[in-house]
Amino acid sequence: MEGSRLLPDSLVLEIFLRLPHNAVLRAGLTCRQWQAVSRDEFLWKELFYNYYRIPRSVPRHPSAFSWYKEFKRLFDCIPCVEVQTLREHSDQVLHLAFSHRGHRFSSCSKDCTVKLWDTERPDGVISLVHSSSMRQFNWGYTQFSQFNADDSLLLVSGVYLGPHHSSSGEIAVISMENYTLLSRVRNKPYDVFGCWLNETHLISGNLHWIGNMTSCSVLWLNKAFQDIESENVNVVKRLFKIQNVNASTIRTVMVAHCHRHDNPDLLLDYEAQSQARRQKGEQQPQHQPLLFDLGASGSEEELEEGEEEEEFHQDSRGHSFSARRPQSSISSLDHVIHSCKNVRSSDRELESKVAQMMGRVHTKAPESSIIQSAESGEEEDKTYLLFTTGSLTYSPHQIGIKRIKPDQMTTSGPVLGEERSSEFFDSLDHVIDIHGHIIGMGLSPDHRYLYVNSRAWPAGCVISDPMSPPPIAEEIDLHVIDLKSLREERRSLRAHRAFTPNDECFFIFLDVSRDFVASGAEDKHGYIWDRHYNICLARLAHDDVVNSVAFSPADQELLLSASDDSTIKVWRSPRMVRLAQASPRKLRHRSLLPSWLTRTRNSTAAGSVNGKP
Repeated sequence: MEGSRLLPDSLVLEIFLRLPHNAVLRAGLTCRQWQAVSRDEFLWKELFYNYYRIPRSVPRHPSAFSWYKEFKRLFDCIPCVEVQTLREHSDQVLHLAFSHRGHRFSSCSKDCTVKLWDTERPDGVISLVHSSSMRQFNWGYTQFSQFNADDSLLLVSGVYLGPHHSSSGEIAVISMENYTLLSRVRNKPYDVFGCWLNETHLISGNLHWIGNMTSCSVLWLNKAFQDIESENVNVVKRLFKIQNVNASTIRTVMVAHCHRHDNPDLLLDYEAQSQARRQKGEQQPQHQPLLFDLGASGSEEELEEGEEEEEFHQDSRGHSFSARRPQSSISSLDHVIHSCKNVRSSDRELESKVAQMMGRVHTKAPESSIIQSAESGEEEDKTYLLFTTGSLTYSPHQIGIKRIKPDQMTTSGPVLGEERSSEFFDSLDHVIDIHGHIIGMGLSPDHRYLYVNSRAWPAGCVISDPMSPPPIAEEIDLHVIDLKSLREERRSLRAHRAFTPNDECFFIFLDVSRDFVASGAEDKHGYIWDRHYNICLARLAHDDVVNSVAFSPADQELLLSASDDSTIKVWRSPRMVRLAQASPRKLRHRSLLPSWLTRTRNSTAAGSVNGKP
């Protein structure tokens, strides 16, 4: 071939443009000329947009160095290869949480245990480190856990089996040094979950009914443990007291530490990106990364180039549904339904009007508008308390936002009795209506973006009865809210599904890494999307509902998924699997193309997430 007459590069490029990407890679092994043409940037730009079916208006990620490497990143760095299945739980696994270092993770389950796992074994196998049963404290099951900022304490939230099957939950704080229980805090309703505010203080909830459909949620700041020297210092302090109307309650609290966002980990405004490029002259072929390096380190790249061919298979089982077992205690909704059973609709309407009038009179006006400060471009660090709530019906359909001030970060201050005497409600600083039933929330690593799972209501629907919310869609929408502007982005992600009706909906936990967002679903799969391109990249198969997913904060190519099938599955990227399997004697300087081609053949046979051939 080298000695024969060569085809013009332009003709070879024209031929390659009509081939699929795996054929281009194979053709590039033929000769030097074809190898050079097969790496052409214009060629890989066309292959990228055609293969992933991304609108041309969506630019390349601002930190990507080439179209070829960006194609390979989306194809080879997704944690979609199942490498281990953990079966130590004996019942449905409900939640997973990584430590901030990524060296441990915790799991909560209907078997009423919280388990701790080690991810740093030399052989890469994840192993069980510790298991604590909460049945001795009269818990029904554990449902949520979260490590504090320095990974020294673990918050565990569960359902408490109190008298008359109450909807109370409880929060336990466990030391990671010796796994001792440090404190327990009542949490009502249990789907408030609870969360850390800082290293030593956590937030819990309480609920007081003041009518058939009217209630008051009180959010408390609790010290995680009481030191001997702090016996005369408050260990609990009321943060906020908020009125709930139309059978709604505050649920799913989380804290966002919103810094100035000088270096956000994602830019979703494509027009702003294009304008920034024009202003900075970034139309030139060579450019500096704006945000972060998506590529591997030098040592990883050298290993990658020396990998041997490996076979990978994608699970292609179809959609199906398995009903979730009922909760072991009644929720706040059950209380409302029981209370309203014999109440006439006219009486409910009257109560709603009285509650709204009382709220206007007894709710303190907000001290400042956080939306105005966001629009004015005030560059100061803020701490927001985020939670689900509602105003029209019992279904959580709004995101409530309340700013936490620096003097509220500690339990020191007025004594408990003085705080309880307050007759005023706190107003919400901002509310975002999702127009659907919210079933999950997760923050991006930099706390800039809030991702929200919801099942939409029909367009234009009107709610006349708070006890009869609109029907909800089977498709789950994944909304993206910018916490800097406090507005929802134009785009939402979709691929996953749920089937339970309004009064049986349960939380599906999602997680966000630097580049990806993942979520469980009721269709027996977990899903992974790329945050920038807004495309679904992988489906992760289980035998039952997938309740929770979690990326390792130390390595986004490691993902966990938890399911009603009582298992935790460990997923790694094809690239990391090859690196782990490669032995030193096999590592030599060679192209990665053969191994990539092998995976391409397998993925083509298995089918693609986006319906591509």
